[in-house]
Amino acid sequence: MLAIFACLAPFSDKVFKIVADPLMSQMADLNGEGGTQMQMIATQVASPFLVPFKTCMWVALFIAMPVVIYQVWAFVAPGLYKQEKRFAIPMVASSILLFYIGVFFAYSVVFPLMFAFFTAAAPEGVAVMTDINSYLDFVLAIFFAFGLAFEVPIATVMLVWSGLTTTESLGKKRAYVFLGSFVAGMLLTPPDVISQTLLAVPVYLLYEVGILMAKLTVNKKKAEASADDDSDAS
Repeated sequence: MLAIFACLAPFSDKVFKIVADPLMSQMADLNGEGGTQMQMIATQVASPFLVPFKTCMWVALFIAMPVVIYQVWAFVAPGLYKQEKRFAIPMVASSILLFYIGVFFAYSVVFPLMFAFFTAAAPEGVAVMTDINSYLDFVLAIFFAFGLAFEVPIATVMLVWSGLTTTESLGKKRAYVFLGSFVAGMLLTPPDVISQTLLAVPVYLLYEVGILMAKLTVNKKKAEASADDDSDAS
């Protein structure tokens, strides 16, 4: 992570500009229409210097996430059985991929729609001037919310694989999960319908994907166990 941060630090302004682009693009569009001038501001003395470096640090952590998870896996792996290792490796890879998909979905889909709504909803005569430090804290919370929300299939598979529940039981709880998805969207996102729905709908769909993955995983596990029993019997 430190090596990645060292590589990104000289380009901290460009990194922050990329992270801030969803909001700045909406402001630029409204400014071009002749509306009230909108821009980002820094309300603290050191913010213009510190916030871009803070952004680089978080971006470095996001990029280094596979390495971090691999280190955790390397620590846990010696205590696992051979069959558990075969199962865990694709799960770790899938969790990393889903986390990145969640972050990319938030950046490319949720932010443009959400910021377009926020900037357009500003009362007449009110200039939207978002503090860069507050903006960074806001988008980090959304990134983590969507990154973790997209881990739902992995959590579903782990619950079934560990024997804590079954796919049949999970299927019967669809209505509760659907409602819970919107409650999670209400708690984890800003108080607007767009962002709440954009989190709730993928979470529910990923729950369905998790049930399907769990069925395939359990069937494969049973088939391998049956094959091992047959080989022992022979």
